[in-house]
Amino acid sequence: MIEATNLSKRYGDIVAVDDVSFTIERGEVVGFLGPNGAGKTTTMRMLTGFLPPTEGSARIHGHDIFDEPLEARRAVGYLPETPPLYPEMTVTSYVDYVARIKDVPRRERKARVDRALERCGLAQVARRVIGTLSKGYRQRVGLAQAIVHDPPVLILDEPTVGLDPIQIGEIRQLIADLAGGDGDGDARHTVILSTHILPEVEAICRRVVMINEGRKTVDAPLAELTSGGRTLEELFARQAAHDVASEGDSAPPNDAEEGAA
Repeated sequence: MIEATNLSKRYGDIVAVDDVSFTIERGEVVGFLGPNGAGKTTTMRMLTGFLPPTEGSARIHGHDIFDEPLEARRAVGYLPETPPLYPEMTVTSYVDYVARIKDVPRRERKARVDRALERCGLAQVARRVIGTLSKGYRQRVGLAQAIVHDPPVLILDEPTVGLDPIQIGEIRQLIADLAGGDGDGDARHTVILSTHILPEVEAICRRVVMINEGRKTVDAPLAELTSGGRTLEELFARQAAHDVASEGDSAPPNDAEEGAA
């Protein structure tokens, strides 16, 4: 469903992403883990076709993101770190607007919008203006726009950043429900969840791909990584310490890039 092959992105002498490859199969929920500045957002933007790689390629649901960009984008529901919302619109009008952009057929549009609002727990605020909603509800609107066209692939970049503990729990449960299907026969979504928050991965994901300094450092099932009483926190610390030691006293090349991204 998601294939990244030797993806690299350079900005002059700065290497933001360095020869990253991985495959995510249908129905998998994968945590794309790494510290701030690791290159996660840049990789997400390449996978969704918003940013061209310097080298390498990517395919979504069998479609090359640059040779077949429309087909690839139709197969993706993308929630960036800052949801692309229009605060002056109502929840329903905004999600309907996105459905039109995503080419949801007119005869299906109302049902798709209503279903997305229901799945994301937004039915009770459907007529509210987005700018009056709490951040937690705005994140839900962001998720609704990502799923309104019923894509097979969800790419979520830091979906709980800035939320309070109650909101974090609600959004995590919502993502888990989306990944697991809704019980009426629908195929589950394939999900890649980009985050640097370790409990996020432990709560939702079954597999971990870790990136640091733009390089893939880990790709394994979560159960394997945490077997024998080990924790993701310990693994994360070991990987970070290894990279710091290998770099010596040099500054991480990704910090400036990730801040700009």
